[in-house]
Amino acid sequence: MGRAFEFRKGRKMKRWAAMAKAFTRIGKDIVMAVKEGGPNPEANARLRAVMQNAKSANMPKENVERAIKKATDKDTANYKEVLFEGYAPHGIAILIETATDNNNRTVANIRSYFNKCNGTLGTQGSVEFMFDHTCNFRIAKGNLDPEELELELIDFGAEEVFEDEDGILIYAPFGSFGSIQKELENRGIEILSSGFERIPQVTKPGLTPEQVADVEKLLEKIEEDDDVMNVYHTMEESAE
Repeated sequence: MGRAFEFRKGRKMKRWAAMAKAFTRIGKDIVMAVKEGGPNPEANARLRAVMQNAKSANMPKENVERAIKKATDKDTANYKEVLFEGYAPHGIAILIETATDNNNRTVANIRSYFNKCNGTLGTQGSVEFMFDHTCNFRIAKGNLDPEELELELIDFGAEEVFEDEDGILIYAPFGSFGSIQKELENRGIEILSSGFERIPQVTKPGLTPEQVADVEKLLEKIEEDDDVMNVYHTMEESAE
């Protein structure tokens, strides 16, 4: 198996435990998708993808419909996607994806978390290059063979296809999202969920339990912030 498989295994069940937090993040995704491409999912591929994710997360249909209606209101603020970069204690690089309607608030909050936990908020480009920006799709296995599917999707950008207990996962570079989404839809393959991840090119092993706790303290503070969508880091994670 490749790096995407190991990355997924290491992160599984570690984050996003709170259902309410997941719903809040999906709601923001819906607003951004509607503002960008309109409220009709048939004509808005990004909105289709978010609605699939909402279904996968068991978000009630009425919540989704309410979020779409709210997003069409011209008075509803749009969210700007902002990337933050920095270092936790012990040389661990951290990359933070946010969606905010108040950048000054978000900057101040993120900076305070780094300061309180002996980390350092970096400048643009300081750690982003350490991560590969990828897209992923989860589909039901059905009668599909992952190895055959991988060969068939290579021309559309797929780099890694593997099976886990929840179905088949497809990983590809960030820019291949649209072509793979379109090909899966053309084949009538149901997309259960999809998204984007940043996979560290190299992870740092050998931290003591105390050092891991230092890093985890910062990660938890960041992840609790309502403006934060995803957090990635270069600390080697256990698959347990």
